[in-house]
Amino acid sequence: MTIFGSLSNLHHWLISEDFTSTRQARLHSYYVGWLSLVANPLALLGLAIVVLLVVAASLAPLITAYNPFAQDLSLALRAPSWQHWFGTDEFGRDVYTRLIYGARTTLYISILVTVIVAPIGFVVGATAGYLGGWVDTVLMRITDIFLSFPSLVLALAFSASLGPGIENAVIAIALTVWPPVARLARAETLTFRNADFVIAAELQGAGMLRILRRHIVPLCAPSIIVRLTLNMSSIILTAAGLGFLGLGAQPPMAEWGAMAASGRQYLLDAWWLTTIPGIAILTVSLAFNLLGDGLRDILDPRNA
Repeated sequence: MTIFGSLSNLHHWLISEDFTSTRQARLHSYYVGWLSLVANPLALLGLAIVVLLVVAASLAPLITAYNPFAQDLSLALRAPSWQHWFGTDEFGRDVYTRLIYGARTTLYISILVTVIVAPIGFVVGATAGYLGGWVDTVLMRITDIFLSFPSLVLALAFSASLGPGIENAVIAIALTVWPPVARLARAETLTFRNADFVIAAELQGAGMLRILRRHIVPLCAPSIIVRLTLNMSSIILTAAGLGFLGLGAQPPMAEWGAMAASGRQYLLDAWWLTTIPGIAILTVSLAFNLLGDGLRDILDPRNA
């Protein structure tokens, strides 16, 4: 009984040591990645802007003093001042407050589109790359059909068909964003399809789903994460375009594209109504591009 107890303790000790080593290796890789990110000032700037956007959207009620929906026509079209940092719109609403609440709408659309697109794109691309043959041909031809149209034009067509609204805008944008992810997932899967560890797993009886989940997904994840991060800028621009044309978020919801559209007729007299939301769209889109470029340098194994 003592021998079995000693063997059991040795087994648990070996497992705990292996777990500790794995955790330390993972923490070390995170630390090295963070150092690489810090060494890239532009990527760090992009990360800082994205974090600031998330914090501002999360704490919107605490960092704004006005109701984003309350109208006061006596304060309409006030220029930027200490009371209203970014001025007021044609209904007397504080532009700064609506800009902060508009960040919530932008993040909601971007995150929801990414959550929809990531699994669809990976499943389509990985299935095509792993199975090959007629499955690959059919799935890739469908992908090519979506890629043959400009993304904004396709999003406009889907959004006009589905009707205005933020949920329909999310669906329309998602239908235009998944094809590049599927193409990337297929290319990455083809790279590892005939690798020795995949063949060994097949010989041991592992099914396609298990191989994709245990072997292909971890290897494809860095490239797909970078692609999704870079896609954020196009998602924001497309969402703003739909909002500008009245096919996205509907009034009185605060949304940057709709805010820019409402200020068109006052552009000469109230420049801030269009300029400030436009600067916000430009800044956040640029931040995601800078962050995506930095992540690509960090996660690319060829840069190791």
